Amino acid sequence: MVDAVFAHRIQFAFTVMFHYLFPILTMGLGFFIAILSSMHLATGDKRYATAARFWARIFAINFALGVVTGIPLEFEFGTNWSRFSAFGGGVFGQTLPLEGVYAFFLESGFLGLFLYGEGRVPRGVHWLAGLGVSLGSLLSGYFIVATDAWMQHPVGYVTDPSRAIRLKSFWAVLLNPYAGWQYAHTINGALLAAAFVIGGIGAFYLLSHRHQEFARVAVKMAVIAGAVLSLTQLFPTGDFDSRNVVKYQPTKLATMEGLFETEKGAPLAIIGMPDTQQGRLIDPVFVPEFLSFLAYGDFHATVNGLKAYPRELWPPVELTYYAYHIMVGLGTIFIAIMIVGVFLLWRRRLFECRWYLWILMLALPFPYIANEAGWVVAEVGRQPWLVYGLLKTADGTSANVAVGETVFTTLGFAGTYLMLGILFLFLVGRVIYQGPGGDVTEVPESVVAHPAA
Repeated sequence: MVDAVFAHRIQFAFTVMFHYLFPILTMGLGFFIAILSSMHLATGDKRYATAARFWARIFAINFALGVVTGIPLEFEFGTNWSRFSAFGGGVFGQTLPLEGVYAFFLESGFLGLFLYGEGRVPRGVHWLAGLGVSLGSLLSGYFIVATDAWMQHPVGYVTDPSRAIRLKSFWAVLLNPYAGWQYAHTINGALLAAAFVIGGIGAFYLLSHRHQEFARVAVKMAVIAGAVLSLTQLFPTGDFDSRNVVKYQPTKLATMEGLFETEKGAPLAIIGMPDTQQGRLIDPVFVPEFLSFLAYGDFHATVNGLKAYPRELWPPVELTYYAYHIMVGLGTIFIAIMIVGVFLLWRRRLFECRWYLWILMLALPFPYIANEAGWVVAEVGRQPWLVYGLLKTADGTSANVAVGETVFTTLGFAGTYLMLGILFLFLVGRVIYQGPGGDVTEVPESVVAHPAA
């Protein structure tokens, strides 16, 4: 028999992970639209205006689907997680409205001005609209991350006699030490995903010999930005975000690394299969003492294993461990892909190197997987806590919602989201098929007939 708490968790996990596919690109692509708008304003080169307009069309579709898929999450707080809402509503009742009222309306308002104001408003105003799109998406992301950071590391609150949380310092919540690097890592990941989307679509155009000038701008920008972002995703954002985990959630650290025994000079597990019954990694490949160095800056530091904590406080070990290693493994591959791209750009072979363009195009989905895996680590690794150290997940659900109701609505969400996903792919595919517009020079037929090797 399915447990009600498990059914509630599955539904929220499914709906939030599907929804997050859209904010990933929204937060990242807005920044590149602002960059392209600034380059157009500075140089007057219409290629940049054409590119900004093209990516804004994809941004608009992505933004609309993000709004639609995000609305059910707000209702789930009341329907499936009413005790959590009553417990912590005094805190996230402040941050989430800011995301909706300020960031959302700022983002959508400037997006409308950017899409429909070109040629109707002064160039400077149109450029400011592009910056507003980026600022709105970044602000929206911060309020969401600050809310989640409070669940990871609650600060700025007091508890009343009924055990409900009351906000003591709004600024303490917004400036939560856990939020800063978590936000930086999240936004960096979104920017990296956007770079891969831009590069992947640009590579598609180059391989199909369409919209060559637009494609060259896209691939060059994606490779340069991607090389920087793939490295900063590792350090400093990933490193310092992990240090927050070391400081505030040591059980999550041990779970991420599959460390069961407390060790001085703890090794870093590159691969391995966690066995929770016997409390060990099966067939591991270790880097000796490296986990101690990454966690504490000392190769001989002691790192607590899972057995140092009560078993009932262990997160789901296998899911957290594998999600973390998927994220890190893909991040390493992203660095390699983008560094090779920069090398080919330096050698002036980037746009003609078909094997690399194929890799860049086919790699497009994988940053989404890495971003989703990172959030699995963050949220599943926090278990069994809903608010770390204060409220367990089992105590935050709605007591009067039956398992059958949750299963039924989850199936309804699955069908609806399937249709929305197909609609999204159709609309974006149509934009890609139509291309960036007539401002871009097409490649001559002679080149199409005899492409470079």
